[in-house]
Amino acid sequence: MLSRIASELSKEGGTLVLLHGNADPDALASAYAVQSSFPDVTIGTPGGLDRLSKLLSAALDIKSQDDFADVRRTRILILDTSGPEQLDAKVDLSNAIVVDHHVKNEKWSGAKIYHVDDGKSSCSEIVLELLKAAEKSVSREVALALMYGILTDTGYFKFAKPGALIAFSDLMALHDIHMDEAMGLIGVDIDISERISQLKGAQRLKYWKIGDYIVATSQGSAFEASVCKSLINLGADIAFVGSQRGQEFRISARAAPALVRRGVHLGKLLGNVGSETTNGGGGHPGAAGITGTGDVEAILNISAEHAMKALRELGSSRN
Repeated sequence: MLSRIASELSKEGGTLVLLHGNADPDALASAYAVQSSFPDVTIGTPGGLDRLSKLLSAALDIKSQDDFADVRRTRILILDTSGPEQLDAKVDLSNAIVVDHHVKNEKWSGAKIYHVDDGKSSCSEIVLELLKAAEKSVSREVALALMYGILTDTGYFKFAKPGALIAFSDLMALHDIHMDEAMGLIGVDIDISERISQLKGAQRLKYWKIGDYIVATSQGSAFEASVCKSLINLGADIAFVGSQRGQEFRISARAAPALVRRGVHLGKLLGNVGSETTNGGGGHPGAAGITGTGDVEAILNISAEHAMKALRELGSSRN
């Protein structure tokens, strides 16, 4: 399948790469690797980049654009996007190639090519295999980008599967990249607005005790993923943090690594919530999200109910 995708991307005519809204470093790194390896590739970010991706873009001078209406293209490549609702753009799926590492989603069934490998910890690993299938060389800059994509999507290896470590070490060896260079590619300081969001998230939290576990929810207006992590650090085992923007909402979710090892999969859980509420949810076992139209407090409560049900089925004891 990857050889077929490589062949499609090598044909004449432009390729528009589309990423999910608030695109993370794994998505941007994957797109940058494709842009650097195949002809006439434009990276489209209809829902913008998240904070880390903006820093990655600046560090490696990655070119992308939110407005791509005038971009001439023969094909569309959609990367690291669990469902069409995550795109923030309407596309003709019959001419789309979808490459993803989340749980398989039947909503992509209309795509020209749909390649999903949920055994991978990151989309960067799949794109690395794509470059190998196309017999493309990997520059030092692309290697650094893919390494950073792997780092961030595995929670700095906390959720890494063996393949992620192998791919990462291969990229290190390829250009003699030391760990400190990859880890220090982006200097990240938490600014005061993010710290205030974390404090407000703690102030507004609700929680439920299920046996020895705690499920927490909170609301804010920004930095949902960061607030989620702060709630996990405070003691929650599963955290959901949402924001409301007019009729639309966005929710991020995180789970403690110990729960992921016991079988909790937030991507599947929020996928079910999305199906139940006609919204789009998905992601990884330990980190996921859901976006759509509706009341964020109601969706947070539904998400918490699903999490509590999963914990009861799992067994509420840590032992």
